[in-house]
Amino acid sequence: MCLDVDDTLVDYSTSSRAALASMVGNADAWSLWQRITDDHVTRQLAGELQYESMRNIRTQAFFAALGEELTLEESTRREVARQEVLSAGWCLFPDVIPMLDWLRATGLPIAAISNASGRHQRVKIAQLGLSEYFDAVLIAGEVGCAKPDRVIFHTACLALGVSPGDTVHVGDRLHADAIGARDAGMHGVWINRTGPTGGTLPAGLSSITSLAELPELLVCELSTASA
Repeated sequence: MCLDVDDTLVDYSTSSRAALASMVGNADAWSLWQRITDDHVTRQLAGELQYESMRNIRTQAFFAALGEELTLEESTRREVARQEVLSAGWCLFPDVIPMLDWLRATGLPIAAISNASGRHQRVKIAQLGLSEYFDAVLIAGEVGCAKPDRVIFHTACLALGVSPGDTVHVGDRLHADAIGARDAGMHGVWINRTGPTGGTLPAGLSSITSLAELPELLVCELSTASA
């Protein structure tokens, strides 16, 4: 069993929006922040940026896009303050611990697969009491590749001692998580907490709106499909 972390287990977007608002006064530039963040994380994974400085450079680029040129020292000061607000706001969705307790009771090995860029993700996992549930934690910044690359999915399966065809991965990003897992030979499950979109789910995927639905999906649908 493999699980994404941010916005699957941890309500990351809420805390990240609040942290952004603390830095610029509002979260109106959330989409811009996400685009610039994704670009800088990709560059860090490619070896173009060092993890220790990537977030500070990202914040400098964000303010430049808003028309404010900051020194790296000032962008670092603002980023450190943002991170303090961010970490103070981390919390789990209420359906997480009951689902993890159920998975543990079944004896299934569990891995976390995260596209985070660095060790702060392990701090978050430990701080929120998730470490005890995972047999393996795969972080893109440590593995050197990110979802939807099949390498990170297969690395997780190897760490758990299971084959991809016998493994389910659940995540909130349709392409990176569900489709990426499917294309890696796993069972891809998209958790869409906002509810049905009205569109057609891509072939070979399952969809849930809450982790409370996962036990029934695993027992009734995916176990039957694998039989």
